Amino acid sequence: MEKKLTEQEQKILLEIARSAIQSTIKGSQEVLEKFDLKFIPPRLQKDGATFVTITKDGELRGCIGTLKAYQPLFIDVREHAIAAATQDYRFSPIGKEELSQIKIEVSYLSEPEDLEYKDSQELLEKVRPNIDGVTFIDGPRRATFLPQVWEKLPDKEAFFDHLCLKMGVSINKWRKGKLRVQIYQVEEFHE
Repeated sequence: MEKKLTEQEQKILLEIARSAIQSTIKGSQEVLEKFDLKFIPPRLQKDGATFVTITKDGELRGCIGTLKAYQPLFIDVREHAIAAATQDYRFSPIGKEELSQIKIEVSYLSEPEDLEYKDSQELLEKVRPNIDGVTFIDGPRRATFLPQVWEKLPDKEAFFDHLCLKMGVSINKWRKGKLRVQIYQVEEFHE
């Protein structure tokens, strides 16, 4: 991952996320307007991949993102903030009354890398808790956990079991079959 974002760049991205969520929930058209690029630092105009996570009272309230960079970082954050607030299938859209209660976290992802391994034991040895985000891929199915998920699932086997469940396959799939595995790291910052 290239050099970390500055505190100012992080602050701008969090402000963009908050503004996008508030504008969308309040029904304003402001979020649809283009940002004036002269106020966006050049680094935030480069393509970047992010996840935006919304919590309320310390509990997950929405999380949407992408693993591959395909658009400018500031636009990626804006789009995923809106999606996390309104389109995460696990939750109802955030209501106006919740806006003052939510906290926003942005995870800026490194480029995913394929992890080569020969068996489930080597997979357990190679993945680094609290550092690596992990994606399991099995044909058309895929699921990922950000590195922050290690806080809730610190045991590697439980982490992999739950990732298989998220992907919609047997929890033993990672033990019994060969999955394509990718790892990545994140730079995480929050309000």
